[in-house]
Amino acid sequence: REAGITLAVNQNMRYDQSVRAAKRLLERGDLGDPVFASIDMRAIPHWMPWQQRLGWVTLRIMSIHHLDTFRFWFGDPERVFASVRTDPRTSKKFEHTDGICLYILEYANGFRASAWDDVWAGPALEGAASDIGIRWRIEGTTGLARGTIGWPSYPQRTPSTLDFSTTSSAGQWQQPRWDEVWFPDAFVGPMAQLLCALEDGTPPEISGDDNLKTMALVEACYRSAAEHRAVALAEL
Repeated sequence: REAGITLAVNQNMRYDQSVRAAKRLLERGDLGDPVFASIDMRAIPHWMPWQQRLGWVTLRIMSIHHLDTFRFWFGDPERVFASVRTDPRTSKKFEHTDGICLYILEYANGFRASAWDDVWAGPALEGAASDIGIRWRIEGTTGLARGTIGWPSYPQRTPSTLDFSTTSSAGQWQQPRWDEVWFPDAFVGPMAQLLCALEDGTPPEISGDDNLKTMALVEACYRSAAEHRAVALAEL
């Protein structure tokens, strides 16, 4: 800001098709008032060497996407409670604390969001059958939306999906589908939005200021896990 430079952060999960479409359903009021949302990740990421030097694993590398998506969908929570344990597979490579991560976001209006980011996902790489995938779900007072995120199949192209049904849909599911995938297609969103912000002279949709709140939520998870208590964002 002081240097007069426009800063956008590449929080690209916001531009995954199913995440973007779910946001539109919420904005239109199709689902009514949000009641509960969850993200269930059972996937084995490819960890990078620099993570070993920093001692970071899941919260800052994977969970950050889900925490940012919850913020994108529902705004900022009041507090978060997180619980973590080591990942047996990664423990053989380097020490860490945030392997498998579970967290609950508490909102002032009673809404709750929760995720479990399971990077162990069973001994699939060790010879057992695999059950890999990411599923999300939003329950509202007048509708339900559910979806899948396709990136765990990378480099195989597996588009994310969305199904939704409302109290006015006579018990039917609506199931839009896309050909694009998160990696690499969703990266177009933040990059193009930055160019639009530069052309229009407006703040980027995912500005540095906005992303500080996502980073605060990540830090709150680390503090919560270390101190075994709920941590309010106001503390950070």
